[in-house]
Amino acid sequence: MKTIQENDKDYICDIHAPCFQSLSEEELALVRASKTQVLFRRGDTLAKQGTFSSYILFVVNGLCRQYIEGFTSKTFNLRIVQPGEFIGLSAVFNKNVFNYSAVAITDCHAFLVEKDAIMSVIEKNGRFGMNIIGRYCEQNANLYSTLQSVLFKQMNGRMAETLLYLDSLRASHKDIFQLLSRREIADFAGVSVESAVKLLKNFEKDGLIELHEREIVIKERISLEETSRRG
Repeated sequence: MKTIQENDKDYICDIHAPCFQSLSEEELALVRASKTQVLFRRGDTLAKQGTFSSYILFVVNGLCRQYIEGFTSKTFNLRIVQPGEFIGLSAVFNKNVFNYSAVAITDCHAFLVEKDAIMSVIEKNGRFGMNIIGRYCEQNANLYSTLQSVLFKQMNGRMAETLLYLDSLRASHKDIFQLLSRREIADFAGVSVESAVKLLKNFEKDGLIELHEREIVIKERISLEETSRRG
């Protein structure tokens, strides 16, 4: 992890993301004054579940893996965080701690913005506030969908859903499967590594996918979607 100073070549002088375009000059100045630019290297932790949070993160570029940790060494992956998304919004509206962890799966450039500054802007700017609340609700909807999958789908259904979700990111991130280990894919489906490997082999045997080392190519999308729906 590296803090980026104004004289660094990676320094971004302003926030160009659409969600910040509704801010007034005064509100932008408040956000600028309260943000720190940080470069996270692949494998660096952006947020740690249960730790105190006085800021939220806005991902400028790069990809992160958002996950929850159990009381043992088990983890469950929730989603891939992409550029233009926030990490830690729950800390603004709820407790002052991160409810999940996030780790960089590529080098990531992020803004760390003080939580109080974001809350102040939300109180003054209804349009920006609606944008933030909409993002927060979208994340909650994703959690409900994930919970439904874990509770009601069998392993093959969860693995099919995982592959379809990750493949949906391929349009903007062609190497998405190469960035993830089999363990990390298993943690998206909520299965053991051994089960994940077996399921992938079975899918390949049935002609649904092709495996090329870490790369996974979907061959029969309709059949895989049906497997996901049946659970």
